Amino acid sequence: MDKKYMELALREAEKAYNEGEIPVGAVIVEDGKVLSFAHNIKNKSNSVIDHAEIIAITEASKIKHNWRLDECDIYITVEPCPMCASAIHQSRIKNIYYGCSSGRENNTKIVKEILKQDEINRKTIMTGGLLGKECMTLINNFFNNKRKK
Repeated sequence: MDKKYMELALREAEKAYNEGEIPVGAVIVEDGKVLSFAHNIKNKSNSVIDHAEIIAITEASKIKHNWRLDECDIYITVEPCPMCASAIHQSRIKNIYYGCSSGRENNTKIVKEILKQDEINRKTIMTGGLLGKECMTLINNFFNNKRKK
């Protein structure tokens, strides 16, 4: 795990925060090279699928001219939702490194099930806690500010 990639993801999450989006950022890396990075733009685009992970996967796939991202890792500020976990798994990304938990136990169970469901393909490994405090602070500040309004 490389902290510098999570720092890039955190910068992306801060962009989302400043745009009034749920502050999640994602970075896709292959062999030490950043292929893509993104942040949530769901409200801006009015598209339910415009999560940071989906956008980053789409961009990395365009760069590689291949939907298979076998040798890639993804760094995400928050544990992925089931939709994003499925996209990550289907794109064959090797490793997921995330900062903080979503805080929803059921989400974690579903995501773990998605990541192990396909025994034919290589499993996607998920590891949490990388810059977890910083990621959790950003997401908590966002929701605390929303509640005040």
